[in-house]
Amino acid sequence: MIETETVESFNTRLTVDTSNLRKLTPAQRDQIRVYGSQAEALLKNRDLAQFVHHYRFELGDSLIGITGHTETDNTTRIAFANYMSGMDGFVASLKRAVYQKNKVIAFESQPNSQ
Repeated sequence: MIETETVESFNTRLTVDTSNLRKLTPAQRDQIRVYGSQAEALLKNRDLAQFVHHYRFELGDSLIGITGHTETDNTTRIAFANYMSGMDGFVASLKRAVYQKNKVIAFESQPNSQ
């Protein structure tokens, strides 16, 4: 079943186009700042970083453990590589959110930014 937190997360996801900061409303810029601050808090969380690294190490160990070259082995190897790529994509999305936040802050600190 879909939980309330899932629906709330979907409804509050960042859906603004950040390519032109001048066209954003103050509420949208505020949403980018909040989202970026949340992402920054996750990136600075040592416990999260530890679990992310442990997961990546487990995936690497699993990749190393595949020594055969059968179709099943190759499919498993691709699956583990995709898992690792997904984790890297997640971390990159956090970094992108922090970058966008910093971009908005720099934009707003400029004179005549409105």
